[in-house]
Amino acid sequence: MATLGAAVPLLLLLLLGLGLGLGRAAPPVVLWHGMGDSCCNPRSMGYIRGVLQRRLPGTYVLALRLGASPLQDVENSFFMNANDQVREVCSQLAKDPHLKGGYNAIGFSQGGQFLRAVAQRCPSPPMFNLISVGGQHQGVYGFPRCPGESSHICDWIRKTLDLGAYTQAVQEHLVQAEYWHDPLREEDYRKNSVFLADINQERGINETYKKNLMALKKFVMVKFLNDTMVDPPISEWFGFYKSGQAKETVPLRETPLYTEDRLGLQEMDKAGKLVFLGVDGDHLQFSEEWFCTTILPFLQ
Repeated sequence: MATLGAAVPLLLLLLLGLGLGLGRAAPPVVLWHGMGDSCCNPRSMGYIRGVLQRRLPGTYVLALRLGASPLQDVENSFFMNANDQVREVCSQLAKDPHLKGGYNAIGFSQGGQFLRAVAQRCPSPPMFNLISVGGQHQGVYGFPRCPGESSHICDWIRKTLDLGAYTQAVQEHLVQAEYWHDPLREEDYRKNSVFLADINQERGINETYKKNLMALKKFVMVKFLNDTMVDPPISEWFGFYKSGQAKETVPLRETPLYTEDRLGLQEMDKAGKLVFLGVDGDHLQFSEEWFCTTILPFLQ
């Protein structure tokens, strides 16, 4: 009886583990922060990493860092060419043995569009689900507000963008110019944008980009319903201003990107792979309860 008594709890644990996934780690998770943030900020990525490790025990969580230190990571979020950032991240992911079987990705603000570029350009290791939290997938046409202590940098950025967002020097060295989308200058944008116009297939169709993005199981886009930082907020759901003006916006399904299916989003939508979520609050303002209830199911 003593042996049976010891075996029963063990058997129950085994059955529960098989039935509920207990004792089995979720796929690895890769995090990419937004403008003016870093990999290890205890109030942002450090906090999210901790939540994931508590709620998904045993799961490997990588918070991406660009640079030799968190401070350099912050600086690079403003001044390291987005294409170079994506290239470096692709290299980091390919070299990480924990990720060789695949991973889920969560990008915050500009990190959302950067991880989409990773999905399109670097299919190995495979990305399973992409969760974009406030990512500006059609770019921005303004910075109404700036994060944290970076307001002086953003004031300079605004002036620089007004003077020459699409000049080669600005495009090569200012991250925010690389996803600056001026609806009044669409031709300049398509011709000179070194990053966003490329990943959004504005200059032609790269079938590899399309194939790789369509390989995602889910592409989740979170929009902040009271966003005062992203202009226009509908960019977080892949919509944007109607071309030629900066007042009326159109949703993704009415854009040429979708109707011509240049990126495969229409086909993904019909297959149930696109998920549009709204959350009350300003840019990147959400509760742990919301995050765990809404986002964690896509990671398991």
